[in-house]
Amino acid sequence: MNILVLGGTVFLGRTIAEAALAAGHEVTLFNRGKSNPSAFADVETLIGDRDTDLGKLAGRTWDAVIDPSGYIPRHVGAAAQALRDSTAHYTFISTISVYKNYAQPNDESGEVGVLEDPTTETVTGEAYGPLKALCEQAAESEMPGRVLNVRAGLIVGNYDPTDRFSYWPWRVQQGGDFVAPESPAFPMQIIDARDMADWILKMAAARKGGVYNTTGTPTSLGEIISTVQTAVGGGGSPVYMDADFLTAQDVQPWMGLPLWIPSGDADYRYMHGVNVQKAVRDGLTFRPLADTVAATLAWVNSRPSDYVFKAGLSAEKEQAVFSAWEAR
Repeated sequence: MNILVLGGTVFLGRTIAEAALAAGHEVTLFNRGKSNPSAFADVETLIGDRDTDLGKLAGRTWDAVIDPSGYIPRHVGAAAQALRDSTAHYTFISTISVYKNYAQPNDESGEVGVLEDPTTETVTGEAYGPLKALCEQAAESEMPGRVLNVRAGLIVGNYDPTDRFSYWPWRVQQGGDFVAPESPAFPMQIIDARDMADWILKMAAARKGGVYNTTGTPTSLGEIISTVQTAVGGGGSPVYMDADFLTAQDVQPWMGLPLWIPSGDADYRYMHGVNVQKAVRDGLTFRPLADTVAATLAWVNSRPSDYVFKAGLSAEKEQAVFSAWEAR
């Protein structure tokens, strides 16, 4: 295929571009040239801002467009409108954060969140999901029946700028006891960016539209830790601490202690339990956890030794938590 990627140099977009090139597709990137501009030195890149420079795409045709960089409905609608006559298929990368709550497992029919002011273009934690839902609607409105809306879950692997998953393999590898939430059975649901990329390309080739949840099969923090320990031939040991204690020590969920959602929070009980069977029926597959862990570790270890993680406990905070744990 001849594929246009809107963005394509950060995390999932970069992984999709790599997978497309490896599969022999022709790739064109459209981005501002600000994030990792040297990632694809030999790939055609059209420099422009999707808010003001969509005219640079005029006069070209593509078999498929993949949009992993849309957050504002106006931007996504404008891109789909500009490209509707020059492409057969548009993939928009959305998020499972569109769902109103996680008190129950969500399939694609789950209720999505709404904004008091649907015209807002300020992306906050609260607005992120509802804005993505509006982006889905904007794309579908411009290209009815030709849009694949991919509701991504927790994507992990190389190039992840959040460090939410990569913190755990890195911390186990460092050795010594480390703080872990609640129990080894603490649930997680992750998907390797490479599995998502491969599936998206297959769906684009088949010109399949519709809404799909795309996150992984459920696993647990204990399974992830033991997989890392096997990969590194040892590694540190988790000390599981209860939610009340962690909260009392001002350990923040999700990013402070990555991916932790206190089990007592009923509104998020099934955050790691999203139904992905529709995507599985249409060919989504998951590589072994050991493969994901090994690739993530190799990427983490390729970064500078003084890299500061964006998620997780600092050494000082971790020591303070341990001191309180021992003194409790």
